[in-house]
Amino acid sequence: MVDFTDNKEIKSLEEIEQSIKTTYRKKIWSKFIKAVKEFNLVEDGDKIAIGISGGKDSLLLAKLFQELKKDKSKNFEVKFITMNPGFEAMDLEQLRKNLNYLNIPCEIFEANVWEAAFNKDPDNPCFLCAKMRRGVLYKKVEELGCNKMALGHHFDDVIETTLINMFYAGTVKTMLPKVKSTSDKLTLIRPLFYVKEQDIINYTKFNSINPMSCGCPIEAEKTPSKRKKIKLLLKDLAEKDPDIKQRIFNSTRNINLDYILGYEKKGKKYLNI
Repeated sequence: MVDFTDNKEIKSLEEIEQSIKTTYRKKIWSKFIKAVKEFNLVEDGDKIAIGISGGKDSLLLAKLFQELKKDKSKNFEVKFITMNPGFEAMDLEQLRKNLNYLNIPCEIFEANVWEAAFNKDPDNPCFLCAKMRRGVLYKKVEELGCNKMALGHHFDDVIETTLINMFYAGTVKTMLPKVKSTSDKLTLIRPLFYVKEQDIINYTKFNSINPMSCGCPIEAEKTPSKRKKIKLLLKDLAEKDPDIKQRIFNSTRNINLDYILGYEKKGKKYLNI
C-alpha cells in the first residue's frame, strides 16, 4: 500500500469509496445527489471538467463524480484537471501522491498565476489572482471541449460569500449552484452546494486523507483575509446559536422584494419605491 499521508492507518481505496455511500451517505452523498437533481447539474451528453485544487473539497468532489459515473442512468463524461499556479515542490508531490492513491486520473497543467498576481498587486493580490485563475481555467476547460465545470464550493462557502458581499462590497449577492461563466461558453456547477464543510473535514479525517496544503501566503495567514475574518465571526456566532448558518443559507432563497430598497436584474438597477 502506498503511504500518501503521514497516517499509517490510511484506509484502502475500496474503504474510502465505500464510506461515501455508507458512513457518509446521509451527510455527503445524499446532499450531493439532492443538488445534482434539484438543480439539474448533470445532463445526458455533458462533458464535465472537475477542477481539483488538491484540497479536501475538490478531492471529495472527484470521488463523488466517480461514484456517480457508476450509475448508468446518466450518460456523461468527466475530465479531472488541476492548475498549478505556483505550488511548492513538496505540495505538488503531495498532490500527485493523493491523486495516484485515490485513483483520480488528473491532468496537471502549469500557470504561474501566483507570481504574476503578487508582482502586479503585492498589497492586495487576491482579486487579481482569482480573476487570472478563472480565466486560465475557463480557457483550459473550453480547449478540452467541456460544456460544464464542477467546482468544490460547499454550504459554508455560500454563507461566507453572502456575508463578504454584504460586509465588504455593500451588495446582497451569493453563490449559485448553477451559473454561466463570464465568457458565457461554460456552465459552472457546484454539486457540494448542500454539503457542510465540517462533514467534509470529518470524511477526510475518517479516511486518513492528507489534503495538499494550499501554499498561498494568504491561506497561510501571512497576510489578512476577509474570508478568514468572516469564518471566525461565524464560528463565534455558531457557538452561541448553532442554527445561525442554516438560517443565513435559507435567507438567500427567501428574499422579500417588497422590503428591499433597491435591486439589480440583468445589469439594470431598480429602486423599490
